[in-house]
Amino acid sequence: MSEKIIEVSDVTMHFRMNNDKILSLKEFVTTALTGRLAYKEFTALEHISFSVQKGETLGLIGRNGAGKSTLLKIISGILKPTEGSVSCRGNVVPMLELGAGFDMDLTGRENIFLNGAILGYDETFLLEKYNEVVDFSELGQFIETPIRNYSSGMLARLAFSIAAVVDPEILIVDEILAVGDSAFQEKSKARMLDLMGGGTTVLFVSHSIEQIREMCSRVLWLEHGAAKMLGDPEEVCSCYEL
Repeated sequence: MSEKIIEVSDVTMHFRMNNDKILSLKEFVTTALTGRLAYKEFTALEHISFSVQKGETLGLIGRNGAGKSTLLKIISGILKPTEGSVSCRGNVVPMLELGAGFDMDLTGRENIFLNGAILGYDETFLLEKYNEVVDFSELGQFIETPIRNYSSGMLARLAFSIAAVVDPEILIVDEILAVGDSAFQEKSKARMLDLMGGGTTVLFVSHSIEQIREMCSRVLWLEHGAAKMLGDPEEVCSCYEL
């Protein structure tokens, strides 16, 4: 019997959004002090429940604003849901936003150790993996350059290389394979397939339905913050494309 590694139970996420068109900090403070700030509530996710088995690859699809990134941030522990709970049994490596967990003033080399420490790895482990990370990233001499000078593609290479080399138990990927040149995209996809074959559990968001069909064992379709459909990739993707 497969082991549940992620369990999402009745997760709802509300955000409070300022309803006023306030253009300055002074105007915001004045409005807040007089008690005239008006808010509206936005529901990003509503009563989402599902579980993911160890070694499974779950794809998330849905149009912009459907709640995919919010759900990934909740599972990663970046956001706390308004209602419901999430349980993860394993170390989670989130690849959600380029440069998240990086210090733009530090070099690529320094950021490998910073980002690795944030992910919970000790210096000895990171020293062992350092050359592997640099080789995979193909950054060469640029590894000693402050990453504020990196292009988005270089940043993606570094972020993916750290995440892919440390062999996470749970890997969360949001559109990261869409960044960088086609050769690196193919290499990243191959590495992800290796991780999946080695037992890593993957949550994967992509606007490429073909990637979702090819790489996922199940697919969750979100629409307006609700779960529209969960099941076989071919079946869910075909309904989504109608």
